[in-house]
Amino acid sequence: MASAQGLASSTELGILFRPSILFPTGYRLSDLQLCNNLSLKRCYRFSAAICCQQNPCIAKPSCRVREFRLFKAVELDQYITSDDEGEEMSEGFFEAIEELERMTREPGDILEEMNDRLSARELQLVLVYFSQEGRDSWCALEVFEWLKKENRVDKETMELMVSIMCSWVKNLIGGKHDASDVVDLLVDMDCVGLKPSFSMMEKVISLYWEMGKKEEAVLFVKDVLRRGITCSEDDGEGRKGGPTGYLAWKMMVDGDYRGAVKLVIHLRDSGLNPEIYSYLIAMTAVVKELNEFGKALRKFKDFVRSDSIAELDAENMALIEKYQSDLLADGLCLSAWVLQDGSSSLKGIVHERLLAMYICAGRGLEAEGQLWKMKLAGKEADTDLYDIVLAICASRKEPKSISRLLARAEVTSLMCKKKTLTWLVRGYIKGGHFDEAAEALIKMLDLGLRPEYLDRAAVLQGLVRRIQQSGNVDPYLKLCKHLSDANLIGPCLVYLYIKRYRLWIMRKL
Repeated sequence: MASAQGLASSTELGILFRPSILFPTGYRLSDLQLCNNLSLKRCYRFSAAICCQQNPCIAKPSCRVREFRLFKAVELDQYITSDDEGEEMSEGFFEAIEELERMTREPGDILEEMNDRLSARELQLVLVYFSQEGRDSWCALEVFEWLKKENRVDKETMELMVSIMCSWVKNLIGGKHDASDVVDLLVDMDCVGLKPSFSMMEKVISLYWEMGKKEEAVLFVKDVLRRGITCSEDDGEGRKGGPTGYLAWKMMVDGDYRGAVKLVIHLRDSGLNPEIYSYLIAMTAVVKELNEFGKALRKFKDFVRSDSIAELDAENMALIEKYQSDLLADGLCLSAWVLQDGSSSLKGIVHERLLAMYICAGRGLEAEGQLWKMKLAGKEADTDLYDIVLAICASRKEPKSISRLLARAEVTSLMCKKKTLTWLVRGYIKGGHFDEAAEALIKMLDLGLRPEYLDRAAVLQGLVRRIQQSGNVDPYLKLCKHLSDANLIGPCLVYLYIKRYRLWIMRKL
């Protein structure tokens, strides 16, 4: 056991102890974003490290695992200063250190006896002393717990203890310690009533991630779930944060959308029951993966049209379809878990995520169904979403869905009708349904609306190609007449060449 004289030789603390002991003007928790090492004024530095191979912070059997809360990170930049630069440590301070080092009695009993003899600064120094490398960090937790019970934990003491605990966590993660040791430390923190104003779980996951220990981060989350350590609502939107959702979000930030989805599903299938919010995070990852997958397919089709690469064979097309279908199946599985375990207030959010999934996958009928389910759940979708779904249905030529979606536009203003019909026209163009696109343009003209030039040109060119294939000129002539009546097209010459008779038929419009 180290004696009180051991404190005098602690160069780590940056304090020189002599027969007349002086404490420096103050020390500062400098640039502590979430957690940094404790910095002492005038560059005195202290690093709280855990040297034991076993976790030194042992939770008491009587400690109950309380709920961890997610808070936003705060930057601590406070000075803990003494009123007198020449303040000396009292004899009671050294006696307290010696008694605590002996460990013959409970730390709370020792401090209770010496309560009146120790100042707030001396109690803080006791925490610092026992948090050093080679000291018994369990004693620091006991001291803090006693301070909490006696209502002697002010803002400065709380910041000091948070810094100490963060240093312990960082050293555990950086060393060769199991994830279970880190969880033990977090449990001990909770047992002594240490509630930092940010999520220590998120900090732990971030540290693992920054150190490239991604597998250890997964093990940490599994151990947290296995022990049933939960997080409470704290974001004001009825959502529950937690380690699984945060880890999945970290994966999404790195672009590993598929990995985020697999993580949440794997934890659920393992019987670990991740928090509800993690399912919504995973559904967002499905949407992002489908979106990126769709971009890749569109880029591939552009290369095919430019003859840069050959078209895919039937086998590869089947693999593409299967990958997309598997993603949608994962999204449906996640949505079922939210609806099963979550509150009814999440129904609208679930249908919103499913709508985004079906839009990215180009599934018009399913997307339309989610629009109505959102409405029934009390979460009205934006008008733009209705128009996008209408365009998807038009590209796939789904007449019933198109009729239902257009019926909604009948009661809107002319400007809204123009926007909706423009989406309809462009959907037909994308699907190659130029006869239907021409009818949609004529409907716009009958309503007194002026279609966009590029839309008119694209439909006319498509009808010309259709004439060359089928020989039917009626849709083209009908559209030209309506465009001419609206002064949107000048005089033109329509001609048809009958190769068998070497006959040209021309008509001026």
